[in-house]
Amino acid sequence: MHLGVGGFHRAHQAVYAEDAMTAADQTGWGISAVTQRGPRVRDQLHPQDGLYTLAVRDTEDVRYRVVPSVREVLDGPSETDTVLDRIADPAVSVVTLTVTEKAYRLDPATHRLRTDDPDVRADAAGRTPVTVVGRLVAGLRRRRQADAGPLAVVSCDNLNENGMLLRRAVADYCTLLLRDDELAGWIGESVTFPSTMVDRIVPATTDADRAAIGSMLGLRDEAAVIAEPFSQWVIEDDFRSPRPAWEAAGAMLVPDVRPYELTKLRTLNACHSLLAYLGGLAGIGTIADAVAVQDLVAAARRLAEVEVRPTLPPAKGIDHHDYVDTVLRRFANPALGHTTSQVAADGALKIGPRLLDTIADALSRGNEPRIATLAIAAWLRHVVVRRTDDNAPLNVDDPAAAAMRAAAQGRTDVTAVRPALRAAGICDDLLEDRRFTGLVEYWYVEFDRAGTVATARAAVE
Repeated sequence: MHLGVGGFHRAHQAVYAEDAMTAADQTGWGISAVTQRGPRVRDQLHPQDGLYTLAVRDTEDVRYRVVPSVREVLDGPSETDTVLDRIADPAVSVVTLTVTEKAYRLDPATHRLRTDDPDVRADAAGRTPVTVVGRLVAGLRRRRQADAGPLAVVSCDNLNENGMLLRRAVADYCTLLLRDDELAGWIGESVTFPSTMVDRIVPATTDADRAAIGSMLGLRDEAAVIAEPFSQWVIEDDFRSPRPAWEAAGAMLVPDVRPYELTKLRTLNACHSLLAYLGGLAGIGTIADAVAVQDLVAAARRLAEVEVRPTLPPAKGIDHHDYVDTVLRRFANPALGHTTSQVAADGALKIGPRLLDTIADALSRGNEPRIATLAIAAWLRHVVVRRTDDNAPLNVDDPAAAAMRAAAQGRTDVTAVRPALRAAGICDDLLEDRRFTGLVEYWYVEFDRAGTVATARAAVE
């Protein structure tokens, strides 16, 4: 079962499931996929019996395949009762999730469930649940009542120690809101929450993409997805229930995901955000076009090799220098059309694991996080100033935007930096460290004075 049947799932976990079934000759698996926000994907897949096209694009060609592993699609908001029954079904032994960071409703400072969130509290009070944790716990309660056996709940979202965070959110929901220690105890004994690291660039599918795929297929595929050739999945080997043989499809099952997770979040995801924020301010539309600007890609390389690398634990099988080269080469793939605005979205939820943790580690070592703070300043200008270097409007989807702008009280100059950071939930330890705020304020002013590309160049020099 999968919660969050967006493009990434269809280009990643669903493909691993199909490849694992084929490689291990275990054809009895299938995916019951659940939408999170509405019926659009269900309505796209239903007329196609769950089948869809994956177009794998690199700089030279496109490869197509039809993926058949999704056997059922449910709309979470309107078919919630059926979703809860599926979680309780003894035939279901794994629930995977790709619901985005904000769907977990975690406090950005403590990384705990926001138990004061109105939707979380309403779910706990007994309404038909709408939040991810609310639905999951309601389904686990039914599973316990049905004596349906152990289950693995596998978060595949870009969060540090995503399995631990989800396990803790579920426990907080049970003990602090439901006051149900017995349910919490059963979950602790019967449900595992393996951490994972997932990686594949999957841009949003456009009408032009669907038209091109339709021309090739000779029919219209409303659920088609686009992806790059590269794909990676590292999974903590913590299962008490049956699972597909994902390793037969190339996934890595390891005792500790953290080294791989930190490498990806602090290198790939951080550089992705940096290029999105710098590119957006410079009026650049795609990540590939941002990588084509020498000063911007030089900033990304410095971030990865000078600031991030010293903070990383060894990850078996990964040479970090080669990893950085591969990341930047992947970003340069023009066939993906990955937009800077898409990558820049939800920055307040992403900057913690991608940038702030690196900054804190660098400062603790006495190092100067010039590029990481450059990225924070660029993000702030996205949210607070909302203008490119050429004064064109810059629209950013960020859950903290309203609070940050309210805290700035209409100011867009450097005096807005500290209140906006505080409103975004940046921890006091960083806010009170002039090595952090001083750099952020400096770059914030330099963007206005010199422009984005020149400021990036100066940061690298």
